[in-house]
Amino acid sequence: MAIDAFETLHIIEVLENFVESKRPPIEIRHQLDISYKIEEQSVIIFELRPRWNNPNEILECKIAKASFVKSSSHWKIYWQRSDLKWHSYSLKPTVKTIEEFVIAVGGGGHACFWG
Repeated sequence: MAIDAFETLHIIEVLENFVESKRPPIEIRHQLDISYKIEEQSVIIFELRPRWNNPNEILECKIAKASFVKSSSHWKIYWQRSDLKWHSYSLKPTVKTIEEFVIAVGGGGHACFWG
């Protein structure tokens, strides 16, 4: 089930502020940038980089994902390992708010999110 419109606006506000705080200097954003997207009940934070052998192709390198579980009213946090699969973030597998999610991702415990 998708997130309702009011909650989506709140998520956008929180993520815009978070992404802006993490973005690299404007001079190098053509080589590396950070963004997010909302898909159904999930939020995904990712890096944007040009492909090494084709700089015109931009790759999305996923960093973190939060999926909202409506029945228990919490967010499950995931990180993407080198196997390109989502794994539960063991330090804090669930949070109550999207703000707690960006705090967990921003802290980057065990180098899960920021490498």
